[in-house]
Amino acid sequence: MNEQTLSMRLERVAAHVPQGARLADIGSDHGYLPVALALRGVIEAGVAGEVAQTPYASAQRNVRRNGLQDRITIRLADGLAAIEAQDRITAVSICGMGGETMCEILERGKAHLNGSERLILQPNGGERELRAWLMANGYRIVGEELLRENRFDYEILVAEPGGAVVYSEEELYFGPLLMREKSPAFLTKWQRMLRQKQQTLANFERARDAIPQEKQRMFATQVGWITQVLA
Repeated sequence: MNEQTLSMRLERVAAHVPQGARLADIGSDHGYLPVALALRGVIEAGVAGEVAQTPYASAQRNVRRNGLQDRITIRLADGLAAIEAQDRITAVSICGMGGETMCEILERGKAHLNGSERLILQPNGGERELRAWLMANGYRIVGEELLRENRFDYEILVAEPGGAVVYSEEELYFGPLLMREKSPAFLTKWQRMLRQKQQTLANFERARDAIPQEKQRMFATQVGWITQVLA
């Protein structure tokens, strides 16, 4: 993968960045996403934020090699601290880390947001927690995708500030738009998850050590939800 050929996962993230956006890509790694979008003429300007020295240096090289120093700024910073007011950011992307970590980044860095940005998030797990954070902080989920790449399921969440919105526990678990659309990728993922959770429940019943009742109840509830959403 490079700035010319993004992974399928990053291509789908890129598809949710509005034309003419000013993008902050947090945890940008090599800077592939903002560089690719600048080369395609999608973004007006970009900031690539990276907390580690090695990917920060790699992103700098990629920006220089493509002659984009006047359009993309690379900053060594922790999370949303990479964003400065003069950047006039309109979209923020965070990809390839756990949902809980993303919640921490968003919570810690709220002061760096102007309150109007589109958030494009691709968590590796912890999607429920991320949706709960968005709901608690006045963001409405306006787009969701689920795709499978290299034997992993990836979800992409697109959220915009939209006032009070309340999602049910099931909507937080599956995704409000994903569970409505029920794409082939969604059905395949949850059929697989149902088998896994049913197996886990069966293992609980055979286990010699007592499994906490709360944990058993949680798995049984999830099996019920999945059965219902697949019906």
